[in-house]
Amino acid sequence: MISQISACDSELEKLILPPARTIVMATTTRGIESPDTLARTARSLEAINDSELLGEKLTINMGPSHPATHGVLRILLELDGEIITKATPDVGYLHRGDEKIAENMQFNQFVPYTDRLDYLAPLANNVAYALAVEKLMGWELPPRGKAVRVICCEMARISAHLLGLGAFAMDVGAMTVFLYTFTEREKLYNLMELLTGARFTTSYTRIGGMTRDLPEGFLPGLTKFLDDFPGNLDEVDHMLTRNRIWVDRTRDLGIISKQDAVAYGITGPNLRASGVDYDVRKSVPYLDYDKYDFDIPVGTVGDAFDRYLVRIEEMRQSVKILRQVIDSLPTGPITVQDPKNLPPRKPEVLMKMEELIHHFIIHTEGVDTPVGEVYFGAENPKGELGFYVNSLGGGVPHRLKIRAPSFVNLSILPKLLPGHMMSDVVAILGSLDFVMGESDR
Repeated sequence: MISQISACDSELEKLILPPARTIVMATTTRGIESPDTLARTARSLEAINDSELLGEKLTINMGPSHPATHGVLRILLELDGEIITKATPDVGYLHRGDEKIAENMQFNQFVPYTDRLDYLAPLANNVAYALAVEKLMGWELPPRGKAVRVICCEMARISAHLLGLGAFAMDVGAMTVFLYTFTEREKLYNLMELLTGARFTTSYTRIGGMTRDLPEGFLPGLTKFLDDFPGNLDEVDHMLTRNRIWVDRTRDLGIISKQDAVAYGITGPNLRASGVDYDVRKSVPYLDYDKYDFDIPVGTVGDAFDRYLVRIEEMRQSVKILRQVIDSLPTGPITVQDPKNLPPRKPEVLMKMEELIHHFIIHTEGVDTPVGEVYFGAENPKGELGFYVNSLGGGVPHRLKIRAPSFVNLSILPKLLPGHMMSDVVAILGSLDFVMGESDR
């Protein structure tokens, strides 16, 4: 029987195996009905030297409308099979001209525009911008005003990292993590609404202070969150850090060396994951950050897994800072004491003519800034958010430039993506944690 089957191998192949290149022909000759034409096409395909097809590249667009790009980011990918050989990011789809808009309005009028930069951390954007203009004015907030701003910044850091981590995990396939992180973020949004009156676009700061002091019930609510959050964060940690699928999808993926991170100007968690111990809160302290005890997590490899671990630990350190702020919260005013450049109190405006006139001048002409230029950088969740302000005097900036950390962090993609597989792009982008509203401005 065996010898009979062996003898009939050629006949069986004719019955079982399809003719060579049938699939290619079916694909390339759709709509051709003539058998003679089909045969000619087959002969022409067989005549092609297979060596000419080796190394052929495929160029595809990832985005700008893609669920894994975290906004309207377009990446032009050149592929050799499944391997990326070239990556060209194309930004600007969300460009609104924020910097030019700022040059045509008073300093305080630009505060709502900062909400729309990294719209996952509007409170931190508000604070960074206000500190830049206050540096130009030569102002320093009283201790309570600084403490309230630290609360804003660290709440924003936790909120932004929660969404960044949840979206990163969901991109890789861990849907449950997103539900955990979004639940915790909703609790923070409730506190932000109590503090500012808005959940998303807060517009909380003003040049020289804040719109209002901490409301009644805010500190007990924040304390309750800080008591519950570490346990819930540990749940996320346990779900991912030792998860075989998560580790295989992130470890040794998208490695950014220490030298490359510094050369490309990367900041924030992405820089520290590459082993660079740099945090603006420690290196150039502001808002009395030097008085709080907290650590700066630093990675060792610089891969996607390290970037995840750094953000997890940063949230724990933010909890530590917030507890210290609550325990040592000073009393007193929250705004700078400069009657010439700040509006008078509302009761006085309603009762006295001089205060009414001054109120009208401040709100129509703006803060009277001196001539000069300043730069201020703050440690935001995405990295160093910087504002360069050039003033010719008066209440409107002559020039304003925003150093957007998301924009700078994306600049390494042409170097980072080549050599990886197409399926790895999603994980690498998630680990960088960028926001296109901030990148495009």
